[in-house]
Amino acid sequence: MEGLKLMNASLEEAQNHVWHKTEGLNSTSLVVRRGEPFKITLSFSGPYMLSKDHLMLRTELDCLYCDIPITSSKATSQSQWSAYFQQGMLDPSAPHKASLYVYSPPTAIVGVYQLHLLFMSRNGSHSCRVGQFTLLCNPWCTDDAVYLPKENQREEYVRNDFGLLYQGTAKNIIFRPWGFDQYESGILEICMMLLQVSNEHKKNQKSDYANRADPVYISRVISAMINSNDDCGVLQGNWSENYSNGVNPSEWTGSGSILKQWAKSGYRPVKYGQCWVFAAVMCTVMRVLGIPTRVVTNYNSAHDTNGNLVIEEYYTEKGEKLPRNRESIWNFHVWVECWMKRRDLKAGFDGWQVVDPTPQEKSGEVYRCGPAPVKAIQERQLDMAYDAPFVYAEVNADVYVYIVRQTQVLGYTIETDRVGSLICTKSMGSNRPQDITSSYKNTKALQPSVRSTSPMPGPPLANNHGSAEGLSVELSLIRVPVVGENISFSVTVTNRGNIMKTVREYVNAQAKCYDHSPSDTFWEADSIIQLAPHRSKVLQHQISYSQYSALGNEQLVNLAAVIMDVATQERVLASEEFNFASPVIHIQVADEDAIIARRHQVAMVTFTNPFSVAVRGMLTVAGSGLLEDKVLINVALLQPRETMNNVVRFTPKMVGVKMLHASLRLDISHTVIRGFRTITVQPA
Repeated sequence: MEGLKLMNASLEEAQNHVWHKTEGLNSTSLVVRRGEPFKITLSFSGPYMLSKDHLMLRTELDCLYCDIPITSSKATSQSQWSAYFQQGMLDPSAPHKASLYVYSPPTAIVGVYQLHLLFMSRNGSHSCRVGQFTLLCNPWCTDDAVYLPKENQREEYVRNDFGLLYQGTAKNIIFRPWGFDQYESGILEICMMLLQVSNEHKKNQKSDYANRADPVYISRVISAMINSNDDCGVLQGNWSENYSNGVNPSEWTGSGSILKQWAKSGYRPVKYGQCWVFAAVMCTVMRVLGIPTRVVTNYNSAHDTNGNLVIEEYYTEKGEKLPRNRESIWNFHVWVECWMKRRDLKAGFDGWQVVDPTPQEKSGEVYRCGPAPVKAIQERQLDMAYDAPFVYAEVNADVYVYIVRQTQVLGYTIETDRVGSLICTKSMGSNRPQDITSSYKNTKALQPSVRSTSPMPGPPLANNHGSAEGLSVELSLIRVPVVGENISFSVTVTNRGNIMKTVREYVNAQAKCYDHSPSDTFWEADSIIQLAPHRSKVLQHQISYSQYSALGNEQLVNLAAVIMDVATQERVLASEEFNFASPVIHIQVADEDAIIARRHQVAMVTFTNPFSVAVRGMLTVAGSGLLEDKVLINVALLQPRETMNNVVRFTPKMVGVKMLHASLRLDISHTVIRGFRTITVQPA
């Protein structure tokens, strides 16, 4: 035994990566999933006989280690580490070589391990290093807390490296292509480093490692680490519209460049992020760690700071929305759902959990949110950890809308169905949004909420924007507004009373970002009309492109109409917040049905200028697994209706469905045009 030495060790990366579904995550070192064995080939200096020679494996995780006896048969316990030579694996023709199988339990700690072989003898022992491996969660293993039962779910929510983030409004959903980039070089190492530089790890390494077996704990650590509010997290948030010394959040197209910039800078926060950027980067990290994750958009998302489930909005008597309240409704808000068992809760709350890395409110004295069981939100089980009341308010708060003159309330209405009007995520295997609102909102089971505040005094208005005997008003867009064209809308006023009425109409348009109150009015109009009893009148309006051209295609518009009965001073209000339909970039791929891995391919990127003015800009083309780096092309001056055509060459690295996506940032009013195409790459 004293003379036996380890001459060579192969971690059999290629074979193990196929077995463990980790192909592409790292090309230089071993990456495996817990709950399944992986193979090591050992070559010794002489013949090895298990009956005489005593060997052990040691796994090391910084200050922690585990010694694993090597046996001749597969261990029966699934709850402990084991190592074994399978019967018949010793090759008589190569007695110096043996195939060893190492098994990690499905509750093993996620981390980067060092592996050593210990030679035991009466005269002492010695060890030699075998190598390094990264251990991830395993959604293919039935005993892992992140187990997903269906293969198509695992492909979509773990292995898929591209996605679509949904923005805009519920009536006009905007598709934003995004590269999760988990197979890019260095991304795995960066994701593992996120755990190492977290505050939890800095405070107590042993406690952090002990807890890191639990996806609930991991999700809370990563939720805090994606934002930089309390630590050396990845992204610094910025909602000021001033992005000097950083990048406008709308310019990011994938997680890889953000994570690499963070690591390269020595863990200084990347500037800047907003909700969809925080969520998309978190999705990347969690998928790398093996935790099934999807990005979710909640339309009309309430930010309820005092927990009373009421959001208040204020309008002037001329229809201008006022920025009076710290509480707000975001046109859309983006978070992630992670799939896991909740062994810390009573039965029935496993499955999708809301985790939100956007820094809004503190949870446990740290800016993070979740994991909150989606089932708990639906059933209004608000005592469930973590942050269920805050998430519940985001999808269920009531909205009190007031018309005010200075401090006087002229009228109000209560909207119970605006918040959480649509909750969606990318469908499995397609680019369509999947409506998951019903998983959050059980409308049949909901009872009237108990509020901690009452509405301000003033005449109530019915929820259909009018009173039973007075006036009613409806505001309707003629069609979805297209950037570059006029905005056309109508205001329908109805006299429900028995006498002729003289009515004054005020209409008002304000620009707004998705996450806060509108800015100053950019267009307004008013008129006086006569309304016969029980009659309606439709008032047509247009806002020309020249009047809103300074907004850019990613801003929204808050449109409001206030109708006043001149005689009684009764007022009714109708409002609509909308986004613009944008022109798109078209991508065509040559021989689309014959895209082969590691063969050169060609795509044509096309855009036609729809605006009435000439434009120029910068075209960016990206595609994880298709392009090594982003392709940047300066677009020369394009006259109205002129078309640009740009050839982009790419070489697919991996088999499977991939996405080629393009964005064109124009020089007019921060306008960004996007397009994408999914491509199926066949094996060579």
